[in-house]
Amino acid sequence: MGGLFGVASKNDCVMDLYFGTDYHSHLGTSRGGMAVYTGNGFSRYIHNIENVQFRAKFENDLADMEGNMGIGCISDTEAQPLTVCSHHGHYALTTVGRINNINELVKKAFAVNYIHFLEMSRGEINPTEMVAALIDLEDTIKDGILRAQEEIDGSLTMLVLNHEGIYASRDRLGRTPLGIGEKEGAYCVAFESSALPNLGYALKRELGPGEIVRITPDGIESISPAREEMKICAFLWVYYGYPASSYEGKNVEIMRYRSGEALARKDDVEIDGVAGVPDSGVAHALGYSGKSGFPYVRPFVKYTPTWSRSFIPQDQSIRNLVAKMKLIPIPELVKDKRLLFCDDSIVRGTQMSETVELLYNFNAREVHIRPACPPLLYGCKYLNFSRSRSEMDLITRRTIRELEGTDPVNIDDYSDPGTEKYNCMVECIRKKLKFTSLRYQEIDDMIDSIGLPKCRVCTYCWNGRE
Repeated sequence: MGGLFGVASKNDCVMDLYFGTDYHSHLGTSRGGMAVYTGNGFSRYIHNIENVQFRAKFENDLADMEGNMGIGCISDTEAQPLTVCSHHGHYALTTVGRINNINELVKKAFAVNYIHFLEMSRGEINPTEMVAALIDLEDTIKDGILRAQEEIDGSLTMLVLNHEGIYASRDRLGRTPLGIGEKEGAYCVAFESSALPNLGYALKRELGPGEIVRITPDGIESISPAREEMKICAFLWVYYGYPASSYEGKNVEIMRYRSGEALARKDDVEIDGVAGVPDSGVAHALGYSGKSGFPYVRPFVKYTPTWSRSFIPQDQSIRNLVAKMKLIPIPELVKDKRLLFCDDSIVRGTQMSETVELLYNFNAREVHIRPACPPLLYGCKYLNFSRSRSEMDLITRRTIRELEGTDPVNIDDYSDPGTEKYNCMVECIRKKLKFTSLRYQEIDDMIDSIGLPKCRVCTYCWNGRE
């Protein structure tokens, strides 16, 4: 997915920017970058951080950076922030989101005599550069941001830094969060509210869907008001978000406790202990344990000193290897035990299959699996939360094809726990992955655990409804 952070301060902002950006490193890091306005231009550094921590990669750059306003990012793919020279003057730009119609937008830009786009190493156009092009087609930065919000199919949250301050713009439907922090002499803007407290900031407010503000060392100016409709991504709470963060006033860790409790309320399994698949499954498991009365145990631990999150490598085989190598079993807590595991989700099923095989190799008696969200039936078309290249990467879709003998046009019955087709799909997945039992979270329980009205949360991944 990616994350972003910005600072406007009456004093030097570099250290706040450095640590604030680093606090977003859990968001699927591939590239990291920082740009600081120096008064005459920008000091900018971008590094590949796939195999090294953000802090270590940028530590040597800090001595060469100085300024009171800056933006930073953690990106899934493209190098950011970009620095741009256009009729708006010099500005730096960083984005989070997904552009589905980038080829169409490129053609439209060429039709109005936009000269060229630089290609990335994979031969693709940098999506953030496409956003810069849309901004430059308008007379003002504000109008350019509004144009980008309207023309992009997908989602777009961005920070634009120039001599006037930081323009902060949340996605038109608020699919990703953006909050403003305040402390004496400085303001910050962040994807993750968890980045604020240790830097001395208090959350002042969250931007509404489509809202645009300009942040300076002296305050916050409203540029364009928030829109009414919101479709924030539910997966932020289920998996992606950091436990200490809150979105729309709803804390991630508390949501996960409630989610685990909801799973336990509808369960009747007899077990010896409840465990969470680290890290994001842990809080769900704690909630399950508290509600069910079964003890919380750790039959394996995650080796955190060197292993990053397993979805980061581009190659699926390497991701599978990382997922396997980072979990170390504790045989004494596995042998002859009936264990229930909470995890955030089952996507391809590969990692969970290998985890269960590991447990059986250490003589687990039973392995019950409880995902904290419903079966994933659709690839996300709004955010890059999965590297799946096809919906057929999803174990649900492969299973549906096996059951139907084809790829049906309508799969609504497979998202409804009350149908025979749903139950057949779940049973088929259970057998395929060799679980003792498998029960998914129901969508209404997931939404209730978040605590927002259903109409304001995006559930597309589970039921195909926007």
